Amino acid sequence: MKKKFLYSTFIDNDSVFAFVKAILAVFFAFFVVYFILLATGYKPLPVFAALFKGAFGSRRGFGETLLSTTPLLLGGLGFAVAYRCGLFNIGLEGQITMGGIAAAFFGFIIPEINPVIHVSICIIAGIVAGGIWGFIPGYLKAKFGVHEVISVIMLNHIAFKIAAYLVSMQGPMKDKLDDMPASPFISGSAKIIRIMDRTRLHWGIFLAVGVAVLIWLLLFRMRLGYKIRAVGRNPFAAEASGISIKKHIVLTLAISGALGGLAGAVEILGVHYRLFAAFSPGYGFDAIAVALLGMVNPLGIIASAFLFGILRSGSVFMQAMYGVNKDMVSVITAIIVLFMGMSVPIGIMLKNRIKRNSNGTVD
Repeated sequence: MKKKFLYSTFIDNDSVFAFVKAILAVFFAFFVVYFILLATGYKPLPVFAALFKGAFGSRRGFGETLLSTTPLLLGGLGFAVAYRCGLFNIGLEGQITMGGIAAAFFGFIIPEINPVIHVSICIIAGIVAGGIWGFIPGYLKAKFGVHEVISVIMLNHIAFKIAAYLVSMQGPMKDKLDDMPASPFISGSAKIIRIMDRTRLHWGIFLAVGVAVLIWLLLFRMRLGYKIRAVGRNPFAAEASGISIKKHIVLTLAISGALGGLAGAVEILGVHYRLFAAFSPGYGFDAIAVALLGMVNPLGIIASAFLFGILRSGSVFMQAMYGVNKDMVSVITAIIVLFMGMSVPIGIMLKNRIKRNSNGTVD
């Protein structure tokens, strides 16, 4: 009876089982890094303490944690939408870049106007730019069968080169009054207002959480979300039931790209206030790990984005205190992704074994 209760409560419940897998992935990641630090001559516990102190130990640290959480959350949502449709969008970094370009352009080209209107124009421009950058691989896959991974990788490089050209010495968006390869600063009315003194934290964090709720409603409470998930789970059955696979591939990648574009727009309008070539420090790539750790569920992604925000902001203090390279956070990220990948076959074997045992003990 106990085994059957264990199976029905923890194993057969996909949400609970997914949560347990995510917690174990984080635990094993820190467990492995513990021994890496030990082997390289560091004291792991003080280093971990410094990591979390940097993220929570001051107003500025906590603000930076939430600041990093914002683009990671939006990017993670973009990856999750595509993943639910059976698509692997690793082009979020390029879509973030295109969203940032569009937001910066409308941010400085339009003079001071009503802040709500100006910010809205810039955000919409970023969403549209990212959506177009997602639409292209969707169309190529639906029309010509081009695998989305190949096309988005190429589009990533194109986006990076476009951004670099626009702010180069002869680029059309280069600030002629500044030697830096960057655009002019956006107008004051285009800036997203900060919400905490002595920090860079802005209203974008609430926008990101609100979007996460909307994406959850889209995926699990709306007809479109049902069709997206149906195509992802079994495209042949979906097509047999009258759902257009090609249409939903294009639409889903456009939505995914739009979320990436939104992340780029918010980053420009709320943090940098101008465009430069590498304004995103890899948020689009980290968003993949964020989405996988959150089990591609929008509500779970909120928590995983916050965890990665902790790692990003705390790593600076960790490096300053103990000299541990902040790239150690990248090691933690990689191990989390590794364990999340391993958890799929392990989880299936565990489910089958416990199910057999529970069936054997309870008739």
